[in-house]
Amino acid sequence: MKVVHKLRLSLADAHYGGNLVDGAKVLALFGDVATELLIMTDGDEGLFRAYEKVDFLKPLYAGDFIEIHGEIIHYGNTSRKMHFSCFKVIASRPDISPSAADVLKEKELTTEAWGTCIVPQEKKRVHHE
Repeated sequence: MKVVHKLRLSLADAHYGGNLVDGAKVLALFGDVATELLIMTDGDEGLFRAYEKVDFLKPLYAGDFIEIHGEIIHYGNTSRKMHFSCFKVIASRPDISPSAADVLKEKELTTEAWGTCIVPQEKKRVHHE
């Protein structure tokens, strides 16, 4: 099961100088994708247990457009191991003007993570084998 969300990062998402977006913003988006995947597969939001690995590879800035990809890569009894990726697809260009942006020829992987979510047995409405 895979999910893709697309959105634009705003000035409200900027946390550091130069309108740099905090990596925690991407982790929150990964959490939203995890919740959607769990609802789609188990009928319940479940709980995010842990990230096994997170790699912040390239910066994100206010005005960038991103795609958040998530998929379940392993089904346990109550656990769901997931893989997440964040890609920049449009880059803001404040060096040109406040409203300038470039569509990237190839999307850029900015963040990648692996994590585990849990859906308690008594809350699962869809059962996997």
